[in-house]
Amino acid sequence: MRKINEIFYSLQGEGFHTGTPAVFVRFSGCNLKCPFCDTQHENGTMMSDEQIVQQILQYPSRTVILTGGEPSLWIDDAFICRLHEAGLYVCIETNGTRALPEGIDWVTCSPKDGGEVVLTRMDEVKVVFQGQDITAYEQMPARHFFLQPCSCQNTSETVECILQHPKWRLSLQTHKYIGIA
Repeated sequence: MRKINEIFYSLQGEGFHTGTPAVFVRFSGCNLKCPFCDTQHENGTMMSDEQIVQQILQYPSRTVILTGGEPSLWIDDAFICRLHEAGLYVCIETNGTRALPEGIDWVTCSPKDGGEVVLTRMDEVKVVFQGQDITAYEQMPARHFFLQPCSCQNTSETVECILQHPKWRLSLQTHKYIGIA
């Protein structure tokens, strides 16, 4: 059984896959306590793998994004295998502080203050920018680097940082700008 906050269908609003239809599986609970987190961790329903897969398959997209909270608290090799057996392309958004099961198709690491990243494989790094020094993140083993404003109020500061560090690309939470989940 896995504690699910919600399962919903929408467009990926940030990072490399922005604009891509996907089913989001939002897990409850996290090992970090970020003040800007948009997950209500106390909410959630315990669901079996079969219930989760059945709900995902109600939607036409074969892309599933495991998010949270921190999904690595709840997933394992058997769950990832079950998602693949259902014909799904599995993405995860993680803070990177815990090892991940093998076989995840796309790993987005969003490192946070107070968490030591232990991942050795990631496809993209997405940092929520709050004025911190980002040079250490540039050494992470990823192909793509995104800097995301924490709120609309620091977008210009984020853009200025990217202009100083051209390895990074701007990631806006487009789903919030266009008013979708």
